[in-house]
Amino acid sequence: MSTERRNLHLGAFIMATGHHIAAWRHPAAEANAGHNIEHYRGLAETAERGLFDLIFVADSPAGWDADKDRETRSRVSHSAHFEPVTLWAALSQVTERIGFVATASTTYEDPYLLARKFASLDHISKGRAAWNVVTTAADVSKNFSIPGHPAHANRYERAEEFVDLVLDLWDSYEDDALVIDKNTGVFLDPDRVHLVNHKGKVFSVQGPLNVARSPQGRPVVVQAGASEPGRDLAARTAEVIFTANQTLSDGQAFYSDVKARLGKYGRRQDELVIMPGIFPVLGGTEKEAQERYDFIQSLVHPTIAWSILKQYYVGVDLSPFDLDDVAPPLPAHTELNQSRLKLVSDLASRGLTLRQLYLSLATARGHRTVVGTPEQVADAIGEWFLNGAADGFNIMPPILPTGLTEFVDQVVPILQQRGWFRTEYEGHTLRENLGLDRPANRFVLRAQEQSQRTA
Repeated sequence: MSTERRNLHLGAFIMATGHHIAAWRHPAAEANAGHNIEHYRGLAETAERGLFDLIFVADSPAGWDADKDRETRSRVSHSAHFEPVTLWAALSQVTERIGFVATASTTYEDPYLLARKFASLDHISKGRAAWNVVTTAADVSKNFSIPGHPAHANRYERAEEFVDLVLDLWDSYEDDALVIDKNTGVFLDPDRVHLVNHKGKVFSVQGPLNVARSPQGRPVVVQAGASEPGRDLAARTAEVIFTANQTLSDGQAFYSDVKARLGKYGRRQDELVIMPGIFPVLGGTEKEAQERYDFIQSLVHPTIAWSILKQYYVGVDLSPFDLDDVAPPLPAHTELNQSRLKLVSDLASRGLTLRQLYLSLATARGHRTVVGTPEQVADAIGEWFLNGAADGFNIMPPILPTGLTEFVDQVVPILQQRGWFRTEYEGHTLRENLGLDRPANRFVLRAQEQSQRTA
């Protein structure tokens, strides 16, 4: 067991009514949560009371269930919800320390507009913004003026250029570019404002951005891809990784692999925070926790069960199968989420029935599920944190708002007593609380490197 002194990081990963696919049916759920600002305000305030580093909502540039049949669409609750940057801008005004992570797609968004809105969020929140970089696995191209959904490799090729361009745009202004001297009448120093003049394979952008450099230097960059190109993109550009692993050995393998890639890009291991997801079902006793888990699982309608399975068995006819049949092998390849396909394939290879497989996915879509007492959940967190599998965790409450409140009130004190988790925030910005350095301006660094080469 490692004796290294480190600070555990916690994120509140929020789905409107909770992470369980049938959460909205639970008596304790806020069923209309998707458009209830008071609901989200309460969650943000609870997470900040629990000293969480950040709060995060998943998002898609179009409805997640638009391609489902009518019966399926009638039974899901997460098809309509707030746009996250707008939501976080509002909630940053009623919180002080917690960071806000919003998802935005490199496939379906524009680099300049994305850079502008996230830089604005960082100013509005006084340094608490983060961008979760996604390439968007689902085909939502019919809502956008592009000729179909790009292939996986093409999405990552575009993402590489997209992220670099956004980082340059965020650094268009040096920290002291705005002089704002009323006596001399000088508002800005033009020598400290930089054109990007980006001409790449996909994008051509002159710049500069029309938002000054933000309080953190730039928003924190988060990524969730675990495929081979996803890991490499993360090692080069990400500062936080959200990941899904089922076992300690899988978590350790992912952790060591991605951390080992950082040196290739001249980065230290502490420049990247790895946070797997964990779905905690709490009870005063093991028996109570299991009863709670069984009740949540009983709320999954058969229509939704088959819908979950079909997400992964793309191109496979499941009509000859019964839910109690052993799960057949999954397709070997997908143009959608490749890392998640592998995770689900690994689950199916354990001899699970289709029923057992969909029930394992109904909770947290392949993330780790822990059912037990607060002490047992704390034990599960500590095992991975102390043994090279995680720097922190994204907490995925089954039901909201109760699941988050219970974790803050029952598990956080145990983590603090064990000396793993903070008892007060380290700073005011997300970077300070994550232990990340404020990044140097890319244009200043290039000028310094050029000067050294010509000296």
